[in-house]
Amino acid sequence: MTAAAPELAIETRQLTKTFGRQTVVNNLDLAVPRGSVFGFLGPNGSGKTTTIRMLLGLASATSGEVRVLGQELPQQLPGVLPRVGALIEGPGFYPFLSGSANLIRLDSADRFASPATRRKRVADALERVGLTHAAGKKVKAYSLGMKQRLGIANALLTPRELIVLDEPTNGLDPQGTREVRHLVRSLTDQGTTVFVSSHLLAEIEQMCTHAAVMRAGNLVAQGSLDELRQTGQTRIRLVTPDAQLALGVLAGLGLAADVEAPPERGGASADPQLIAPLPEEVAAEQIVEALVANGVRVRGFTVAGSTLEDLFVALTGEGFDVAQ
Repeated sequence: MTAAAPELAIETRQLTKTFGRQTVVNNLDLAVPRGSVFGFLGPNGSGKTTTIRMLLGLASATSGEVRVLGQELPQQLPGVLPRVGALIEGPGFYPFLSGSANLIRLDSADRFASPATRRKRVADALERVGLTHAAGKKVKAYSLGMKQRLGIANALLTPRELIVLDEPTNGLDPQGTREVRHLVRSLTDQGTTVFVSSHLLAEIEQMCTHAAVMRAGNLVAQGSLDELRQTGQTRIRLVTPDAQLALGVLAGLGLAADVEAPPERGGASADPQLIAPLPEEVAAEQIVEALVANGVRVRGFTVAGSTLEDLFVALTGEGFDVAQ
């Protein structure tokens, strides 16, 4: 592998993992910019967790190359890991110890951590995740959201250049989800890169600046959220009581439209909506002019790009959870 560009926190080339005859990750080329909140998105079973385990040296690659924070793995793993914090497959703590005591115990196991500043670092990490008030409370009394934040505090006990979080909002209630989302966004304030794996599209959209999409072990898209949105097909949405007449006019312009049946409101049905991809060679004004000229009553007409949900469903062939 040639030297990685300095702005990349994670770079993989043709990264592949197989178990017997099954390929779980196939020729993966990731490029995670430094300072980003990078969403690693895909349905459950798409290879996300296996990829993360290879990035952290917890699993060996069958083939391909990995560079994390400018260093090749696994050759330079001992020098990289102290610069990386991670929360993988949920936090594990002793329930009858306090949050503070759990962090002190975990920090003591880190041979790179200084005992002289341990208590201050634990207090600072708890403050950063908003758990100072619960530092002395036993973890068995913590909510799931508090446990997730405590897990992130453990990843922040020493300064980290990269934080890796696997499904950090999985199973949380709306309040816990908001807490973790706000915390993840705040981690980049000091230049930390955050790599977030999730199957929840809404969380990726609200937390992340960049994303990659996995399907069955294959990378099907990556880039900034704006870049990903721009790859979707622009569509028109037409509201008219003359749906069948409008379908014929649109077909004459080369547009294949779908009709959405409207919901009933107060016993009466609203007007149908027609949705169609907008070809580059057809102007929206041309469509409206043709509709009116052919007697179609136009009660609403909008042009918009596809949503991320539209794009990801098209890329993966299956739906994503868009809310918890």
